[in-house]
Amino acid sequence: MILEKVLNNLITEGALVMIDAKGTRHGFGEKHLLDGASLTMTLHDKKVARAIALDPDPGFGEAYMEGRISFQNGRVWDFLQLIGRNLTNGEGKSLPVGVSRLLGFALRTAHQLNPAHRSRKNAAHHYDLSGELYDLFLDADRQYSCAYFARPDMSLDEAQVAKKQHIARKLALQPGQHVLDIGCGWGGMALTLAEEADVQVLGVTLSREQLDVARARAEKAGLSDRVRFELIDYRHIEGTFDRIVSVGMFEHVGVPHYQEFFRTVQALLKPDGVALLHTIGRNDPPGITSPFIRKYIFPGGYLPALSEVVSRIEKCDLMITDVEILRLHYAETLRHWRKRFLANWHRAEEIYDARFCRMWEFYLAASEMSFRFDTIVNFQIQLTRANDVLPLTRDYMYRPEPESPATAHNPAKTPQKA
Repeated sequence: MILEKVLNNLITEGALVMIDAKGTRHGFGEKHLLDGASLTMTLHDKKVARAIALDPDPGFGEAYMEGRISFQNGRVWDFLQLIGRNLTNGEGKSLPVGVSRLLGFALRTAHQLNPAHRSRKNAAHHYDLSGELYDLFLDADRQYSCAYFARPDMSLDEAQVAKKQHIARKLALQPGQHVLDIGCGWGGMALTLAEEADVQVLGVTLSREQLDVARARAEKAGLSDRVRFELIDYRHIEGTFDRIVSVGMFEHVGVPHYQEFFRTVQALLKPDGVALLHTIGRNDPPGITSPFIRKYIFPGGYLPALSEVVSRIEKCDLMITDVEILRLHYAETLRHWRKRFLANWHRAEEIYDARFCRMWEFYLAASEMSFRFDTIVNFQIQLTRANDVLPLTRDYMYRPEPESPATAHNPAKTPQKA
């Protein structure tokens, strides 16, 4: 089998047992580790091995989602972790590129075209899912972006509070300022800034589900006079703002629209304003989105290389005043999300079905592995229109973290265990 050859060449560390559709067992890796407790992958039909070998992305994820492969003595995360370890062990190994990825490079620009009508449709595909689904694995504030583990022993809820505090410090907020939150999600960042920094916030989203939740949260918190949420594309916002923040939204913009995005930020930012962009990115040259992720999870999504972002900023009369690379923070965030989702699998299956649960598990596990073993990271890019609006040193960004981070808006009183 082609798949047998691929795995035999790839796996030299650790061990894997594969049972093919005929019931034949194949062992890969360190032979002394192959026993009854080894991670075992079972193929449930004759065609699945070839489909995976010739087109691993999306072939493998689809096969797992459809139940054509299953695992014993571990889960799909354990398999991906084994593959990741072997791909990064310094021996220059690689996986077959596959037809879908080759087409992805050929159609790269088309896949990233996100005019306003398509952006709204893409947002609805992911963010207008059942609100209860997100409660099954996110923190109490529904922060659906990279947390900030200022201490390694932080719970997910604490790390998400720390993320918001870290961003707030980079914004150098002053009471009474007007803040724009582009891609506000369920409102947690906007509500936290308004409550803790005494600022006025406009949060915009393209998800009707998120909008309804964010408005209800503002009303419940008594912050409707200081926080407003609207269903608006970033290209249609009017006015000017002292501060602009965007967390986890830029991944949906698309390279063809980057210059338009930063021109919009420049036009909306006051001359003495500060903007902070928080986005997933890649620590290698420009690439493509995983075909599986593009098809099933984030249509229109793309993780940029830093060069793709900086080159567009340079053309928009904005100054880059700080860049921070968050490396394994998102891997840890995803680890918490994955464990929480697995703990609530039965409820997720009641909301959707087993196929959806396997798809979501694969999405969370594969994303975590991308941060642990691939080149995927998080960028935090601070921007201004003038070079004299922020302190001369970075000290203001890194005040010592308290033993128990300050309470954020609507926190979990008792952090959930991952």
